[in-house]
Amino acid sequence: MSFSSYLEMLVPWQFSPLLVLIFAGLAIAYFRGSRIQSDGFWHQFSFWLGLILCYIVLHTKFDYYAQYMFFMHRLQHLVLHHLGPFFICLAAPWGCLMRGLGTKQSARINTLLHFKGLRWFYLFFQNPVIAMLLFVGLIAFWLNPEIHFYAMLNESLYQIMNWSMLIDGLLFWWLILNPMSKADGARVRYGGRILMLIVIVPLQTLIGAYITFSKSIVYDIYSVCGRAWPMNPMTDQIYGGLITWIPAAMMSVPALLIVIYYILHDNTRPTPTHTAKSTQQ
Repeated sequence: MSFSSYLEMLVPWQFSPLLVLIFAGLAIAYFRGSRIQSDGFWHQFSFWLGLILCYIVLHTKFDYYAQYMFFMHRLQHLVLHHLGPFFICLAAPWGCLMRGLGTKQSARINTLLHFKGLRWFYLFFQNPVIAMLLFVGLIAFWLNPEIHFYAMLNESLYQIMNWSMLIDGLLFWWLILNPMSKADGARVRYGGRILMLIVIVPLQTLIGAYITFSKSIVYDIYSVCGRAWPMNPMTDQIYGGLITWIPAAMMSVPALLIVIYYILHDNTRPTPTHTAKSTQQ
């Protein structure tokens, strides 16, 4: 492929002013916030990586291929539900974004976030059991053959599907990757996070394995509308099943290592008693 061909891949398949506004707003706010006070190279790298990955699968020609190849669709959701939110939440960018928005705008958002109804809504979905059920349940819901058929044909439903995966991914991975401990205000203890990561693995594995080992075509929408490339339908389905199965489930491994790092790091922090003694000395 020539350089111009690669550039053409970045052109939006279906231009969305709202999507451009959202991603540009986040990028500008984070850039401004990091100029005021840097969160460090790796935090910035993680945020930009997650944001760019999400943009690519939502607003470039990748989105076209995701609508006409099952395995590309599963790659799209792997990014939207796992990789993109994982890297964004690992960066813990909320403070930086608030700084970038400015005093007035950040104050308005803080007021909105403390609105009772919205606060209840957020806390409900941050319940560990609800979060796990929703995380795996949304994958199963949108992969229900009948629902998937209509979602790929209806533009509005298609957008709802993609955005629901992204938002749920952000909610779930922040619950896991929040660097604060329970004592500092996090919703879930470190042990609870480890349990959550272990529980979701077999559930995701079952969904992916079912698709991979199915003897017949489960998602015939890609045969009805035609595929972007001349690939055997079963091969397309097997690849899609493997993507749903292996990399998605394996995301629990780096997350688990990060939580263990949090535990070790938290254990090395001086307690208030130790701090007082050292101050007296």
